[in-house]
This record gives sequence, C-alpha cells and structure tokens, in this order.
Amino acid sequence: MADLESFADELNGCAEKGDFAGVLALMRANQDTVSKTIGAEGARDALKKTTKDRLLLSYVDAAGFGEKPLAECFVRLEKLLSFQVGARVLSRSLEWGCGEIKRLDYFYRKITVDFRAKKGHQFTYAAALDMLTIAGDEHILVLQKSDPARFSAMLAEAPGEFVKTAVKSFGPMSVQRMEDVFVRCGFVKPAEWKAFWERARTELKRDKLVFVPAKRTEPIELKATGENYGDGWLAAFSRETDPKRILAGVREYSANGSFAKASEEAKAAIGDRLAFAVTAARRVDDALYARLAVLVSQLGYETPSGAEMREYLWERKRFIAAAAALPAREVGEMIAFLAVDEEARMKICKAIPELCYTAVQEVVARFGEEHGKGIEEKRAVARSRKAISDLMRLPKAPATLTTLFTGSYQRFAPGVRAATAEEVEYSPEDKVLLGIYGEAGEGGAFSWKAKTGWWQLPPLISLLTHAIALGEGRQSGETLKMQNIIRRLFAQQKSADSSRKGDSSWLEKAFSWLDDDDKALFFERFQASIAWDPSTHHAIVVRMTKLVPNLESHLVKIEKKKEYARVTSRRSYAQRKEEYLKLINKDMPENVRKIEEAKGYGDLSENAEYQYAKDEQRVLMQKQALMQADLDAVKETDFSDATTDEVMPGVTVVVDAGGETKEWTILGEWDNDPALNIISSRTRLAANMLGKKPGDQFELPGIDGRTSFAKIMEIKPLGAQLLEWLAG
Repeated sequence: MADLESFADELNGCAEKGDFAGVLALMRANQDTVSKTIGAEGARDALKKTTKDRLLLSYVDAAGFGEKPLAECFVRLEKLLSFQVGARVLSRSLEWGCGEIKRLDYFYRKITVDFRAKKGHQFTYAAALDMLTIAGDEHILVLQKSDPARFSAMLAEAPGEFVKTAVKSFGPMSVQRMEDVFVRCGFVKPAEWKAFWERARTELKRDKLVFVPAKRTEPIELKATGENYGDGWLAAFSRETDPKRILAGVREYSANGSFAKASEEAKAAIGDRLAFAVTAARRVDDALYARLAVLVSQLGYETPSGAEMREYLWERKRFIAAAAALPAREVGEMIAFLAVDEEARMKICKAIPELCYTAVQEVVARFGEEHGKGIEEKRAVARSRKAISDLMRLPKAPATLTTLFTGSYQRFAPGVRAATAEEVEYSPEDKVLLGIYGEAGEGGAFSWKAKTGWWQLPPLISLLTHAIALGEGRQSGETLKMQNIIRRLFAQQKSADSSRKGDSSWLEKAFSWLDDDDKALFFERFQASIAWDPSTHHAIVVRMTKLVPNLESHLVKIEKKKEYARVTSRRSYAQRKEEYLKLINKDMPENVRKIEEAKGYGDLSENAEYQYAKDEQRVLMQKQALMQADLDAVKETDFSDATTDEVMPGVTVVVDAGGETKEWTILGEWDNDPALNIISSRTRLAANMLGKKPGDQFELPGIDGRTSFAKIMEIKPLGAQLLEWLAG
C-alpha cells in the first residue's frame, strides 16, 4: 500500500509541475502499478493534464490509450514523440529512400515528409507509426542523402565496407534479400549486382568480424566489434526502445563473452530491456518475438517466463508464421525452445503440413534422427518418425515432406541389421515400437533383426506417386516452391563428366531403388499425369524409356483430339455483342469523362481520383481488345449441322457415372445454363467428352478436384426445350 501511495504522490507531483516527460518516464517504469491503479485511460488523462501543447496532446490521443495494451501505447507514444521537424526518417517503402520531416500538423494529425523520390508526402499518425522509423546518423540511406560523395566512394572502392554499413542499417540479411534491397534502393542495377557482390564477398571473407554463410538464404551477420561494453554502453542500452536493436545489442554483448562476466546489476538492466522488447514485439512481429524468446531462454532469464512465451507462440499457431520468416539456424533454435516434452514434439509434427520447408527440415532432423543411444531417446525418435511417416500415408501428403523424402531418399531409406544383445532384451512393446523382430532362417536357425532408417515410411512407390501429384497443375505459396523443386528433380540431367562417382541423376537413382513391378507402376503413373507441362512431360517419358528400355512396352499411344470450330449460339453471340457495344458506347466514354473531371483536382502525382480513373481506363481498353478478338474468332450458329455419330457441340449426352445416369447438353463457347444442364464446349467436362462415341469412357472431373471415369451411354439431338432456348 505504501508503494502505491508513494507512486501516486510522485505522479501527482510531476503532474502539478507540468512535467510531461517526468510523468511519462514514471509511468513507463511502473507499468504494472499503472495497470492496477489508474489504467490506460487514467494514464492518458495524467499525461494530458501536464501540458497544453496541442502537438503533444494530439500524440497522446493517437497513442491508443484505452484501445490497445498499455505497454504498446507507451511504445507508440515514444515513437510519435521522436517525430520532430528536421528528424530523418526511413519509410517501409525502400524505393523512397531517406526522408526529412518538414511539418507536423496537430489539427489534421498528419506528418509531412520530403523523400528523395517523393516530396511533401503526408502520413496520418497511424500510417507514420506503421511505416516510418527514425534513421540513425550512420544509416546507409542517411549517408546517401547527407554525404553523397562518401556514399559513392564507398560503393565503388570499398564494397565490403558498404555491405557492412548496410547490414548495420537494415539488420542481418541473406544475400538474396540484400540483392533485392540494393536494387530497390537504387544502390546497384540488377545487371551489376553479381560483379558487385563478388568484390564485396572477397573483402568480407577477409574480415574476421563478419560472418558470411555458405548458403545464400542464410543471413550475413556482423560479429562483436571493439565495443568495450562499459557503463556508457549499458547506460545507452538501457534507453533503447527498438526491439530489433535490443536483440542485436544483447546478441553482440553475449557473443564476445561480456554477458558471462557482467555484474548482476548489468544483467538486470539487460533483462529489463529484453522483457520490454518481448512485450513490444508481441502481436507485432512473430519472428522477432521468437528470436527474443529464444535469447531470453538461452541467457537464463525467468521474466518473461519460458512457459508464457511458448504459450504465446503456440497460440493461433504463431510459431508457423515465425518459422516462415526466420533463417534456418534460428528456426531450429525456435523449435528446440518449443519442444520441451513429447507432447510439444507431437504438436509440432502435427503442424508439418502448415510449416515452411526450412522448418520441416529442422523438425525431421531434430526429432527423427538419433543423437544418442539411450532407450528413452530411441523411443522418442521412433514416435516422432511414426507421426511424421503417418502424414505421408494421407491421400494428399504434405508437399514439404514429399519433397524432402523423395529428394533425399537415400538418407531415409529403410534397412535391416542384426539386433544387439541389449535390444533382444527390450520389452515386447519397445520391440514393436523400435522395429525389432525375430526371423527364422535356413535350417530353422532363429535370429533377431532390427529395422533401420525410416522404416515406418510407406513404400517408395507411394512417395513417388505423391511426388508426381505434386508436380501437377497450378500451385501457390510454399507448395509452388516444392513443385518447382520436384519438377527440377524429374528433369535433372547427368553432368557431362559421367566418370565422377555418384554422378547419376535423381531419376536414375529413383529407378535403381525400385523393383521391376514398381518401375512399371512409377512409369505408368507419370505417363498418365496430364497436368505436367506437355513438353517437359514428353521429355521425361522419353528419358525414362532410355533408362529402362523395357518400359517401352508400357507406352500409351495418345490419339490426337479432333479440332472443332469456335462457335456459339446466336443467342449468346448477341448477348456478348450487346456487352461489347455497352463497353465502347457507355463505359469507355464515361471513363474519359472521369479522367477529365479528375484533372481538375490538382497535382496528378498526388491525385487519387485521377490514378483510379487511369487504372480503370487501362482495364477497359484491355477488355475491349479481348472482346473484339473473341467476336472476330467465334462464329454464331444454330447447330443444325450437328450429328449424333459422336459427341460434338450441338448434342445432348447421356452418361453412366458410377451407376448414376447424368445428362448434359454441349453447345458453343459462350453457352451456359445450369437449369437446363447446358455446358460450354470450352469446359473441361465437355472437352473430355468431345469426339467420344457410345460405349467410350472419359474422365469425369469432380467438385473436389479429383477425377473418376464415366461412360457415354447415348448421344441425342437437341430437344424442343433446347431449341426453344436457342431461339430465345
């Protein structure tokens, strides 16, 4: 109670003096007390009582007190207070470069910034909080603006130093990310990047304070510098409010051994900043939160607690989003942080279908590979392998696992060895779990065997079937990346130097792992995959037959489909032409009127109405060109020349779909009426039936994307109702 009264007295004293900064600092240092006593709205009122400065008052109102968590409100307010006229800022849009704050408007709550490529750009307070950060004097973009001569000299003569300055400015970056940033900022042109990076890499490799990873996807990091990390550093660090800088600072401090020798007072100050950074990153940046959580745990801090930070990462599956943004090494550290027990490991394994490829590799390596010989670890590894292997038995296996297991099958291939004496003594339950079994040999001799590798995986032919399915059709996101890897594996050629050991292509290795029956199954399944790029598909089929000549007997001759003229009914043609006339006679003139009207609103570069109208004009012109081309190419018809010899536009088809009778009428390209079962000749269903005759089978597409086979039962001429529809 005495502490609360002391806090209240001190707060009232600062308020009476009109000490805005003092009230803010006091509440900042006693956030828990503020939450328990006056709350967020009380904190806002206390700040507003200290000043009549309209700018400060507008900043307090914009901080979100009463709407956002108290800690986040303080972070937002401190950031707004840093926005002063003359301050240099960086925008999230790197192409704009470094800007300078020119005006602060408390009435409209806007901040005006001059950027290199965008003068006088206005941000609302909310947009500024989201998009702007204060730039340090040594930031590479500030250097470009303030000292262009030094900037140009360093870029041309000391590319290694230039890269180090960029890493200090933007934080650790992979080579891929750095190329993107440098090109977007205009530091180098795309065509010049390779030469620039080769020179920079040569310099950086000689610098003992720079870590240049072997993989382009892992970040370049600066090691601890000559900083003495004394009282001056600690005092400056204690005032740091940027979570990313806090993370980098503590990492460097720990990397050079200073943390191990630090006093309890210094460790407490560092722990306070880490706790602040964890709070600031919460619900803002999941990857940053994960980095901080791992670091807090590694350094042995108990606040925030490991359980609390794990719970946050588990909640709403935030660890999945974090994994997608973290480099490989840090993904592994996060997974190790989360996997405190078997329940957690199973939870991560269950999330594999949603995890990125890097995270899946880490999960498989950490949970599925033996690192010791104890029975407990063997059980844990066996359970993890089974959980992961079961995912490969699903009808649609995860793309990441499919890519990993098929691309590196030799690493996971199951095998058998003689069991050790210790393994023979295991309990029956452990023997089943670990794949230990007895086997009777020739002459009745009995021996114990132990399965090795990932013996819980389904047969290789099943994995390859999943790989073929992954290579089919259009994909997106992480699945698209996996599809590209799989397609490259299938198309991989043997190098020119065939004398090198292990020079076989992936396809050759895949066939070497299969028996004759499975080779034929693999070939037939791939040959039947019609959703691959046709030229690539044909080339791979030919390669397969060259690798295994016996497969030529399994080749399927594909009949070339009959070409039909591009036609549609007169009814649909008239409708399409009416839409075209509306486009050129009404929509396009209306758009021209909007453009002329928008020109009167002022500066075209800042005129949103003008930009919207011009965008609409581009869309309309593109639509007009496409519609004109279609009207020229497609001919109108009444389908009077259609016959019932085979399926063609202008007939009704009766089919047997798994014992169920269905009926469709195929007309022209633009014809469609679900009520009468009229389908366009351009639909996949119609295309699969065209040219077929009664008794023929065809692929029937399903709603869920899968296909089944159906049979043509009857081909009928158009009935009276359909003829009436055409006449309409």
